[in-house]
Amino acid sequence: MREAVIIIPARYASTRYPAKPLAKLKGASGIERSLLERSVMAGRAAAVSTRGVTGLYVATDDERIAEEARRIGADVIMTAPECANGTERVAEAVRNAGLTQPIVVNLQGDAPLTPPHFVSALIAAMREDDERQVATPVLRCDREALDNFLNDRKHGRVGATTVVRDLKGNAIYFSKEVIPFTGSLKRHDAIPVFHHVGLYAYTPAALDLYAGLAPGQLEQLEGLEQLRFLEHGHKIAAVEVSAPGAAFWELNNPSDVPLIEGYLKRMGME
Repeated sequence: MREAVIIIPARYASTRYPAKPLAKLKGASGIERSLLERSVMAGRAAAVSTRGVTGLYVATDDERIAEEARRIGADVIMTAPECANGTERVAEAVRNAGLTQPIVVNLQGDAPLTPPHFVSALIAAMREDDERQVATPVLRCDREALDNFLNDRKHGRVGATTVVRDLKGNAIYFSKEVIPFTGSLKRHDAIPVFHHVGLYAYTPAALDLYAGLAPGQLEQLEGLEQLRFLEHGHKIAAVEVSAPGAAFWELNNPSDVPLIEGYLKRMGME
């Protein structure tokens, strides 16, 4: 069985939300924990529920985040501030720490509600096919989710990322628009729109490759780091997962804090 490692990239200098990893979130009991701590908790839960996960690290370029990680007992890998996105930071962390696990999971540092079985599904997908280099989870939209996505775009709001897949389950394209076009879709038709969850599993070779590829126009226009692989002709397995009733809010703006706190309280999460 191929071993896996989980890396949580976290940076201090977010344009939209500076010091975001240190933002406090109250759980059901009213206890405040930093976003970083809650992300580490999600990573630990995934590690416990998935066989063969042999390490969990926080990768950061800022000593304030490193100090918080150490406070909560997490191992830290320091990286350069020039990393443009989480994938670049994870790639550098693997190199800097000399990690040898053949599967590397990038658990976003702003997605503390990520269910453990999403991580398990990605690792399983990588293990079942030695040719896979990159995998990411996707959720098929129900009618309510699709209507919400379309309503966001109608009102000029950038909502969730969507993805279209080929017949083998590989990603064709990711977008902040709602794809594919669903104007002719009938109410009883299966919905072909998939919500992309920002979680990734890679081989070390794929991370090395990514670090050497130039960002393309599509990546820059969409602001989606995974498009770098597709623009250069490399496959990403889009692994379908399900999670009825779960929430996937990422903490992108201060206004997201009450949404996440409300979910933590409803679910009785400390």
